[in-house]
Amino acid sequence: MSDILNPEMIRVPGTARDRDGAIREAGQILVDAGAATQGYIDAMFQREELVSTYMGNCLAIPHGTNEATGHVFRSALSVVKYEWPIDWDGNEVRFAVGVAGYEGGHLEVLSKIAIVFSREREVAKLIAAESAEELYRLLLSVNED
Repeated sequence: MSDILNPEMIRVPGTARDRDGAIREAGQILVDAGAATQGYIDAMFQREELVSTYMGNCLAIPHGTNEATGHVFRSALSVVKYEWPIDWDGNEVRFAVGVAGYEGGHLEVLSKIAIVFSREREVAKLIAAESAEELYRLLLSVNED
């Protein structure tokens, strides 16, 4: 299995200015990488309508609904870092991490991201990162088995 995250799937800075734009931006990276179809982005919006994907510590993890599995070709992450906070239903988000999980692989991926973002010191390092390469080095643990 290939790595779920590579430097080409990281954007610093992101261009979105609102929640919907951030979901679209994170989803489009997954589509462009060949991990999912355009329909998966629609499923990401459907998931957001069901329950917010805001996780705390400046992080949102937009991902599709369980019914969207046919739109995913491989497990992958997209990471978008915003210079200024995005309003995510009243919460400040600096990172939109798009998740495409193949054959149930999203739960492990979500867990790894949640662990990284649960540590305030690590979040401070991520916020201070100035390039996709720097963010990639800080997030390398998500590729470990």
